Amino acid sequence: MNLNKEAILGQLNAIVPNTLLETLKISYTDVGDDFLTAKMPVNSSVHQPQGLLHGGATVALAETVGSTASHLFIDTAKYKIKGLEISANHLKSKSEGEVFATARPIHKGRTTHLWEIRVEDEEGALISLCKLTTIVLAK
Repeated sequence: MNLNKEAILGQLNAIVPNTLLETLKISYTDVGDDFLTAKMPVNSSVHQPQGLLHGGATVALAETVGSTASHLFIDTAKYKIKGLEISANHLKSKSEGEVFATARPIHKGRTTHLWEIRVEDEEGALISLCKLTTIVLAK
């Protein structure tokens, strides 16, 4: 991938309005040859009733960053990405601040991609470990 970080992040953040990403205040923060990172604030809008980060919001963040990362590795004029399966292990709770999800490929095949998405807090502590499988389909 020929990397112009600022241009890629600008394009990705430009498609956030009027989507779940806007509702959850997800923004893309970093990109590299083998990763994509996005962040999400942790506050009452993403809490479960006990005042902790909702697992569903965490999974939405993970699926967002993993699916978007898949798009970066395909010819979007010819192909599209669809999610097939996501799993998450929630390891630590969080009630305020921010979480950062970083997707890295485990497998980038011709028809399927497998991503590991680490959701961490500001200090790098692992909050959730997710795995996403996407399929590459002809348009």
